[in-house]
Formats: sequence, structure tokens, C-alpha cells
Amino acid sequence: MKSLLLFLAGVLVGANVVYFMVARDCRAPTTTDKTTPVATPAPSTSSQAASQPSASVASVATTPTLAPPATDATPAVTAAALAQLSAAGLLLPVAGITAKQLTDTFTDARGEGRSHEALDIMAARGTPVLATADGKVVKLFTSVRGGLTIYEFDPTETYAYYYAHLDRYQAGLTEGQAIKRGDVIGYVGSTGDASPEAPHLHFAIFVLGPEKQWWKGTAINPYPLLTSAR
Repeated sequence: MKSLLLFLAGVLVGANVVYFMVARDCRAPTTTDKTTPVATPAPSTSSQAASQPSASVASVATTPTLAPPATDATPAVTAAALAQLSAAGLLLPVAGITAKQLTDTFTDARGEGRSHEALDIMAARGTPVLATADGKVVKLFTSVRGGLTIYEFDPTETYAYYYAHLDRYQAGLTEGQAIKRGDVIGYVGSTGDASPEAPHLHFAIFVLGPEKQWWKGTAINPYPLLTSAR
């Protein structure tokens, strides 16, 4: 009987050991089941920049690009233009006015920090305005400052001649019309922001950019060209 009890006790102890080992193996993760927690990485500088545009990028995207002012021309460009136009021989564009009557107003200051960049040729209202050179009328335009204006391109579309403050156009003048040096194209006036007591022709010359835009170019001083005009 004692031997039987010992045998049964041994069987029970062995069974408990086996149960413990099996249970332990079931609870412990195997190599293939094991998962390693992955920490969430902090956002990098590049990802922050992609999700939150910087102020400078936003500014560039919303700020329109402005055309450079006409005075940004290099001296070489201006000198070459003056030489070419001088050789072409521009006509003083107001009938009856001589070179001795001209005053250089190109660098005179104007409102809002602007420079004049043109020549004011004083004359009586209704005095004929003449084409300074051969070319084509590309724009007849009425503006707040310039009043009645004419934009003329030379035949090569290198230069534009600008006539402003006109009292009226020559009858029949149209855009696209070819004109010759000395043709009457308008008449002196004071339209726009010119004083009614001081009618004059506002005359400007500018070098056109590659886009050939009639409203934009590099201004050059007409004074030395017209004082030597023939």
C-alpha cells in the first residue's frame, strides 16, 4: 500500500511539472510571433516644410513680379541707342519749334517719386505734331496722365516714340497705319494731367524689350537727339 501511494504521488508531481512547462511555452512569444514596438518618428525638417510653407515661399507665390524700371538700362545700351537714333536723324516733332527753344526735362522729378523720362516741348494749342521718324502707329490710347496719346514703332520695332497730351489726332489716323517722317499725326494740347494754361507735347523715346510691348521699354533722353536734329 505504501509503495502504491508513493507511486501515485510521483505520477501527480510529474504531471504537474509537464503542465507547467507546456503552459510556460504557450505564454512565451516565439521568434516569429514577437513584435517589436516601433516608435513614431518626429517629423523631419523637410516634412515640416512640405506641410507648412514658409512665409517667404508664400510671399513669392502671391506677389506679382514687377517689370524693372526703365532706368535699369545699362549705359552701353543707352549709348548704342543714342548713336543709332542720332545717325537716323530724328525730326523735332512740333512744327515751328527750334532746337534752341528746348529745355532738358528728362530727369525732372514728378509725383510719387517718378522721374519724367520725357521731353516737354512747349507750344501753342493746336500746333501740328509731326512724326519724328518713319514708322507705324501701334496704339492710340487715352490715359489719365497722358491724355490723348500716340505710340509709334520704328520699322525695325526696336524703338517706340510716344506723343502725349494731344488736343486731338490728325483726321483719319488709325492704329496700324504707316507714317512718314514729318507727317502730321496730331495737335498740341493739354489733355490728361497737363495744365490747361501750359499746352505742350510730352515726347518720349524708349527701347522696346523682346516682347515688343507698346507700354513698356527703356527710356532714353530725347534732348540730345532733338537738339542736333535737322
